[in-house]
Amino acid sequence: MKKSAQSLILLMTMGVFGILNTEMGVMGILPHIAKAYQVSLAQAGILVSSFALVVALAGPTMPLLFSKVNRKTVMMLATGTFALTTLLAIVAPNFWILVFLRMLPAVFHPVYVSMAMSVAANSVEEKDAEKAVARVFIGVSAGSLLGIPVSNFLANHFSLTAAMLFFAIINLLVFIGTVILVPSMPVTEGLSYGKQLGILKRPVVWISIVSILLLNGAVFGFSSYLSDFLDSVSRFEPSAISSLLLVIGLMNIVGNSLAGQWLGRQSDLILKTLPISLILLFLLLFVWGHQMFVVLPILLLFGIVAGIEGNANQYMIAKVGMDAPDFANGLFLAAANLGVTIGTSISGLFIAQGGGTQYSLLGSILLLVIGTATVFVRQKMLKKS
Repeated sequence: MKKSAQSLILLMTMGVFGILNTEMGVMGILPHIAKAYQVSLAQAGILVSSFALVVALAGPTMPLLFSKVNRKTVMMLATGTFALTTLLAIVAPNFWILVFLRMLPAVFHPVYVSMAMSVAANSVEEKDAEKAVARVFIGVSAGSLLGIPVSNFLANHFSLTAAMLFFAIINLLVFIGTVILVPSMPVTEGLSYGKQLGILKRPVVWISIVSILLLNGAVFGFSSYLSDFLDSVSRFEPSAISSLLLVIGLMNIVGNSLAGQWLGRQSDLILKTLPISLILLFLLLFVWGHQMFVVLPILLLFGIVAGIEGNANQYMIAKVGMDAPDFANGLFLAAANLGVTIGTSISGLFIAQGGGTQYSLLGSILLLVIGTATVFVRQKMLKKS
């Protein structure tokens, strides 16, 4: 891999980290936001759900609209918007302006992330494409899982302002790096919108979208309630929970790295065994979740497998939409974010009916059983075609 490609991929990984950190890191400071703006915790949750909803709606459309625009221009627009809005969010005078400042940059989330994956894959030789995308995906995992405990730590030990400043500084540094370091990258052979939309005529694309929705929904259906699971079921000390979440996030990054090596060689085997592995891990957690020392190794394995699964989800749509990579990655982000919404809702219903956070695992297992079936159907369709 050329040094210039490595530098570009590293910067895009940081950019993706900043964007996902902004999206997910707020989960770690919701109680602080609720107190600061005098709203209920449920109302503070709008900051999460509204962002995810905008991403789900923008995912199929925004990458398509920007697919013919100079890559550097797109990167500056996206990172600049995130930098500006996260800075303004620090001094937001009321809750609803804060919500608006969250929703505005969310429009550019799928534009930047889908473009980063496409540029990473195209900046290296074809045999190294999965590894390059896996590096960008480290930013997704780090932002999604490390952002929560870090923001929680900053808010608990310093202030809410310190936590929000953390989001802003990362985005501002990436914006400055993009302006200074990224060369102009005009799109010389842009696909027509019709050709890009044409991939939706393929049944295998739709079964891939459904699979992503189910599998990502299953992972986040449990992980969204993980901190409460560790507290109320496994009985970890509150001081240990942030550290454990951090370690699980690091294991997720290990999974991303492994996925980059394995998907290029054994994709069929990996895709079929991942959801089954998650079902087994979730069953073990449901039965042994109250045993603190049994839970630890299971959760570390979960972190690794979930990291591989995240890459596998993107791989499923990228491989069947290679002729329209930006649009395909936008579809991936839309399906993944919709999966988060559906997964957390279904697991929430299981918690309400079962009477404990451990029942979120049953909701995730249900999604995984269906997801396993759709993955097997997808693989069969690929072999026939």
